[in-house]
Amino acid sequence: MAEQTYDFTAIEKAWQRQWAESRLYEAPDQPDPAKSFYMLVMFAYPSGDIHMGHFRNYIIGDAVARKQLMLGKAVLHPFGWDAFGLPAERAAIKRGVHPADWTNQNIAMSRATLQEAGISFDWSREVASCDPDYYKWTQWLFTQFFKKGLAIQKKTWVNWDPIDKTVLANEQVKDGIAERSGAKVEKKELVGWYFAITKYADRLIDDLEQLPGWPDAVRRMQTEWIGRSYGLEVDFTVEETGEKLPIYTTRPDTIYGATFMVVAPESELIDRLGLTGDDLERVTAYRQQALTKSEIDRTAAGEKDGVFTGKYVINPYNGERVPLWVADYVLAHYGTGAIMAVPAHDERDFAFARKYGLPLKLVIRPKADVSLVISEMDDAYAGPGFIENSGQFDGIPAGEEAINAFSTYAESEGFGRRRTNFKLKDWSISRQRYWGCPIPIIHCPKCGPQAVPDDQLPVVLPRVESYMPKGRSPLADVPEFLNTTCPKCGGPAERDADTMDTFVCSSWYFLRYIDPKNETALANWDQVKAWMPIDLYIGGITHATGHLIYFRFFTKVLKDLGYLDFDEPATRLFNHGMVMDAEGEVMSKSKGNVVSPIELMRTRGIDVSRLAMFFTAPSEMPVLWSDDSVTGVEKFTHNRFWPLAESYRGTTDALKQSLSRDGLSGYERDIYVKLNQTIKRVDEDSEKLQFNTCIAALMELVREYDASKISSDTLNDRVILTAIQLIAPMAPHLAEELWQRCGQEGSVFRSAWPSADPEALTGDQVTIAVQVNGKLRDTIAVAADAGQGDIEAVALGSSRVQQHTDGKAVVKKIYVPGRLLNIVVKG
Repeated sequence: MAEQTYDFTAIEKAWQRQWAESRLYEAPDQPDPAKSFYMLVMFAYPSGDIHMGHFRNYIIGDAVARKQLMLGKAVLHPFGWDAFGLPAERAAIKRGVHPADWTNQNIAMSRATLQEAGISFDWSREVASCDPDYYKWTQWLFTQFFKKGLAIQKKTWVNWDPIDKTVLANEQVKDGIAERSGAKVEKKELVGWYFAITKYADRLIDDLEQLPGWPDAVRRMQTEWIGRSYGLEVDFTVEETGEKLPIYTTRPDTIYGATFMVVAPESELIDRLGLTGDDLERVTAYRQQALTKSEIDRTAAGEKDGVFTGKYVINPYNGERVPLWVADYVLAHYGTGAIMAVPAHDERDFAFARKYGLPLKLVIRPKADVSLVISEMDDAYAGPGFIENSGQFDGIPAGEEAINAFSTYAESEGFGRRRTNFKLKDWSISRQRYWGCPIPIIHCPKCGPQAVPDDQLPVVLPRVESYMPKGRSPLADVPEFLNTTCPKCGGPAERDADTMDTFVCSSWYFLRYIDPKNETALANWDQVKAWMPIDLYIGGITHATGHLIYFRFFTKVLKDLGYLDFDEPATRLFNHGMVMDAEGEVMSKSKGNVVSPIELMRTRGIDVSRLAMFFTAPSEMPVLWSDDSVTGVEKFTHNRFWPLAESYRGTTDALKQSLSRDGLSGYERDIYVKLNQTIKRVDEDSEKLQFNTCIAALMELVREYDASKISSDTLNDRVILTAIQLIAPMAPHLAEELWQRCGQEGSVFRSAWPSADPEALTGDQVTIAVQVNGKLRDTIAVAADAGQGDIEAVALGSSRVQQHTDGKAVVKKIYVPGRLLNIVVKG
């Protein structure tokens, strides 16, 4: 076969046309569930062009989808746009364009980039959350939640972003800072809509056990975010009025040590205390001051402050009178918004008591015969021990046994009850911004809030020119939108002027992909059952306590409503590593440090760009990206892999003819063993999304392949065709071209994924990949039965390895038997 240069531009364009014409990536509507695979990457905010971080995310999913095609699966691999919300609106305001125009421009630009990248998305299923055909069903879901009592309107303290002038959910605030605008979040009391996600808190925690395919880190983060605790709610009483003041505690066994009580500044109880004079003035000033602080500031370690209300409460266990304080380290939305303070056994209470001269009372002794001395204490004692100074409970071991005894007594006396508490709060979804999905509620002065009837959906977001944030929804100033009639009584009424949190739109989009053109239902539920749940979901770990909780919640609600027969949306979740710029900063549109893949793809080739991104680091690890990352795989592609077709001999059915290790000898036997080891390694590592080691394995195979030493045409052509198949998910255009040049019919993605000959996985020698600090530096051939010490000696003696270890200390050696040695050095 005459040698030809690798004209990647022509090859990639030609194969993209062929894929489009053959509709290779279009999924069937109703697959056999046993032979289907739903591959989903998180859809994108269209606030600019696709950058290298997106590129990495999408090529990982693309490689998985392509392999599944070769495994004979019907593959659903869709894409769409998370088009509503603050990111798009903020960018539009900055540029002086309408959010709809800005969003649509970016969708067109990003779509073109992804199509040029040859990602195997089924574009016939594309959705955009700002399309009325889409958000009609976002609104329909809201009405279903409303009818089920899961969408509720209430007045409460909210996170307020003073820059974006809107409410934020707790999940959109990180360390007291608004995730998007960077503003310090304030507290504000507003009426808004909430989804009652707290009703699903237990299931959201318990059902994590059903998700072994999710990263442990995500499951742990969700468990901690939901924050389930078991404790006791105890009714103290206000001395003057007799009003009950419930507190929540996980340590009722220390309640005899309570020497004061603290209530949150936002608590409505304060308004009922009847404060007057100096007490009222002091408490009012403190409450106003507290509301200027973020929750993270209020609960962070460090000195706390508060004020005495002038009132006292009675401890129901011993009848003792304790002072009632207001302090901002107590949060109104956690527990009951009030705590008992036990300074002898709680670090935070100890510091507060010392600051304000409040007494300590010991109720736990470290040992049965050893008590502490208050005057000698420099900190609270929170260790194990035995109950003391607690009446009938003295001598009981502190902890579980004592907690149960104290709880049982409180229940029997009627002043306490066991309770499960959660840190998770109902999801605030009302946004006082323009660019979002209108809330489908009509407010009638006679009938109250009414859901917009299904036949009147969607409530279309009107195009308005005055959409700047004002602290209330711009739609409130659009009378033709606002004024309407009540669907129940027919009288004059007003639409809700707020729009929904954009996370509502992204909590169900995976279902719309399955039937995106359906005008009469969110989707055909039989088709949904055939495709769902998602087999692999890829996205960043930054969504762990936001979107990844919300879309689980939506799925459970839809199951309870009878639409779904499963209650977890994704079987497996993979969190890809971030892409960093040359300075080590995560690429982000908001930081202005993004790099588009377009120029790289056009100058070096799409597949070379893909292989470089795959090879630079394991898929879950961060990548410090530079164009220098391309050089190595570019040489491999042009100089080693592309020329393989020149050695193809045209054997008929080379992939089907019988070969065995025992029927071969010498080099032919070795290369056959190497081929099957490579098949096994690429198959296993691609399942783990470890495409860097897949490429390393193929590099080893190609390096060892020498056509001049192979007399068997079948073996020679088997090596070449199999190598093409194995690289196909990672370098699809290259593989298709070589597959065709080797005379194979149809797309390589309709060929059967290779399977290893189990009898040919060991030879007289094995090849070990040698890494230094995780990067491949050499491969060494050693005896199949060589021990780890011998392998380490050979590796450390390699000149290629020594270039990276000389003058440095070897701190660790990690050996994967028969496959890999990673030498970790420092200095």
